[in-house]
Amino acid sequence: MIAALYHVLRLTRAGFVFAREGVFALIDTRPLPLPAKTAVALARLIERPSAKSGENRLAAALTRLGPTYVKLGQFLATRPDVVGTALARDLESLQDKMAPFPQGEAEAAIAAAFDKPLSALYASFGPAVAAASIAQVHRAEIEVNGSRKTVAVKVLRPGIERRFKSDLDAFFFAARNAEALSAEARRLRLIEVVSTLARSVAIEMDFRLEAAAASEMAANTREDAGFRVPTVDWDRTAREVLTLEWIDGIRLSDHRALETKGFDLPELGHKVIQSFLRHALRDGFFHADMHPGNLFVDDDGRLVAVDFGIMGRLGPKERRFLAEILLGFITRDYHRTAQVHFDAGYVPRHHSVESFAQAIRAIGEPIHNRSAEDISMAKLLMLLFEVTGLFDMRTRPELLLLQKTMVVVEGVARSLDPKLDMWSTAEPVVREWIARNLGPVGRLEDAVEGAGEIGRFFGEVPGLLTRAGTLVDQFDDITRDGLVLSPETVSAIGAAEARRNRWTALALWVIAILLAFIIWRLI
Repeated sequence: MIAALYHVLRLTRAGFVFAREGVFALIDTRPLPLPAKTAVALARLIERPSAKSGENRLAAALTRLGPTYVKLGQFLATRPDVVGTALARDLESLQDKMAPFPQGEAEAAIAAAFDKPLSALYASFGPAVAAASIAQVHRAEIEVNGSRKTVAVKVLRPGIERRFKSDLDAFFFAARNAEALSAEARRLRLIEVVSTLARSVAIEMDFRLEAAAASEMAANTREDAGFRVPTVDWDRTAREVLTLEWIDGIRLSDHRALETKGFDLPELGHKVIQSFLRHALRDGFFHADMHPGNLFVDDDGRLVAVDFGIMGRLGPKERRFLAEILLGFITRDYHRTAQVHFDAGYVPRHHSVESFAQAIRAIGEPIHNRSAEDISMAKLLMLLFEVTGLFDMRTRPELLLLQKTMVVVEGVARSLDPKLDMWSTAEPVVREWIARNLGPVGRLEDAVEGAGEIGRFFGEVPGLLTRAGTLVDQFDDITRDGLVLSPETVSAIGAAEARRNRWTALALWVIAILLAFIIWRLI
């Protein structure tokens, strides 16, 4: 009871902030039932006159509510299936910047993480140079063979785990009640959305996992001439602390400094696009937060990526899907693009490949009548996902994250070269992957791997037969005697259902009373 009331109060505060910032003005009330329309109208009565116009109202509200809501907004930017395309696009600009926490707290957190004094780890430790919702970064020095080396030290914000847990518990409470009351909420799988956010945040708050991501990407790209990753200092990395090589490069957003240094900006734009596609297609592991603040150019002209808290993965099937559809659009082979959707199992078989190819042609043909700088691969993928919804294709979160990242990468590349031809830039990487994986060598490797899978299957057959026999015996017992629940189990199920109904009703009454009180105070 106390926990439910606590969640209701936290969510009511969030609702109040949304109302004050004018977020409810973004809701299209036409398809809503009368009670919902009335609730939105009442909420708009307390809207601040100075609230920002446009969709930026949502970003302002999330920023006011704190780090968990900022992360929620950034996460929902990757889920246009949940919040809609327009809001997802606006949430992509949501910034995750906060005031730094005190230097003393950072130093104490490091000492506690390693159970050593700070001086035993770092020769010097400077003030924070950047701060976000989860952590902040300091510049420090370490002793290496009698000389000093500059490093970047990322420190987890004290108390942030407790703050995130409280807010996420409230999100789960809201999602459970929404799914219990709404078929649309069940269709959107809100509980699963919150679960995914919780897993993502848990990974971001364990810097050992971020270090592992940086290490994996460094191994994948060690032969790439134009891209590299900072080296991880594993001896000074723990759950709450991450130490990396300091990057002395120029930020990719500082175009004037890059030109002064003599770098070719259009060439850097090509390098951004090709590096991203190579990581996604070749490695199936890509940096999913490649905004200009996370990209540098070193003295040798190589791109250097930092901040590996958000990464994306694509399996072999998704990589083939991406390569095939990009090549299909490049060559205007729409039947091939449609067929790969069916081969991947993304579109149900009861639909026609020809009809699907026709829908894809409606997307692809207009781009061939435009100049190169007007063609966006990210927008094309977004339109493709919208069309696939008409053919019952289920949402693929990993592909949505890819599309969202491609939006950012395209923006970075076009800021360096406004006339960038996305397709001619992407084609060499796509064709290289197609030739390597779908050509003779790739087919031979697939055959060898398939033979190995068959061998493993036959090795597991005896165990499978034994388990199958056990299941048949158990099913026979159930068929003969029936599935019997103990009286205690039946009572527990009934009591749990009754409690859930009571707390749902109480939560709704509390929200209604608080809203009425707020309106009365304003009037």
